Amino acid sequence: MDKVMSNKKIIALYVLPALLLIITLVYVPIVLTGYYGLTQWDGIGERTFIGLANYSKLITDSLFWQSAFHSFLLAIFSVISLVAYLAVSLVLSGKIKGANLFRKIYLVPMLLSSVAIAQLWIRIYHPTNGVMNRFLESIGISNPPLWLADTSIVLFAIFIPIIWQYAGFYILIYYAALKNIPESLVEAAKIDGATPLQIAYKIKVPLIASVIKVTIVLAVVGSLKYFDLIWVMTEGGPNGASEVMASYMYKNAFKMNDFGYGSAIGFFLLLIALGVTWIIRKLTATKEEIQY
Repeated sequence: MDKVMSNKKIIALYVLPALLLIITLVYVPIVLTGYYGLTQWDGIGERTFIGLANYSKLITDSLFWQSAFHSFLLAIFSVISLVAYLAVSLVLSGKIKGANLFRKIYLVPMLLSSVAIAQLWIRIYHPTNGVMNRFLESIGISNPPLWLADTSIVLFAIFIPIIWQYAGFYILIYYAALKNIPESLVEAAKIDGATPLQIAYKIKVPLIASVIKVTIVLAVVGSLKYFDLIWVMTEGGPNGASEVMASYMYKNAFKMNDFGYGSAIGFFLLLIALGVTWIIRKLTATKEEIQY
């Protein structure tokens, strides 16, 4: 085995299929998207090279920057929700009754497709027959809001199912990380008189700091490129109140048949995601990781 792993030709042979797959499915489309952004094209007919015109239009497009603001707002809410996910994971990782049942319940949204979740919450938010408005009417609110039709609240109404959808995913990550912490460290802290809150804040959370950093990146980047549930529920409406960058890109490329401008938005979205990821990594960088 050592002879095989020391042979560079064998290593290259093993790596080549995966490398070709990544290049074909990831890097080639990225390059093509950047090129298409330099053209005027309806996606079918002849392409016309127009240079940086689409990117210049993008910089001055107020609708795009509005959608970008909504995407960053979703990213902020997603990062804040990580605190709740972490708190739930800390509770579930302790020795409490029913922890296994609760873990299974939190994983249920992960088993559903985004379209199914969107249809479920459309019915929950239904203005006359929805569970939400029925509940509000039962407690004396005579004019409950039109959740998906009111431009002032539609964005936040959509954030709720998105955060609910990914709760199980992040709870599972945090739970697995917490379970890897040696029990001897926790027991030593208890002997020293540490309270459960002190154990969580001063021992457990610092020990899984690297995992928390990864989830922050996943939450932010995932929010910036989020599309499917929002599109099914509102298509970015009403009047662009729930428009995000990915839905704005889709509208331009496939509804307005401006594939060149849609590609420019997609490529710019990639650059934003890369830039934000780099900033997060710099802000959360530490000289050394805690070993245990």
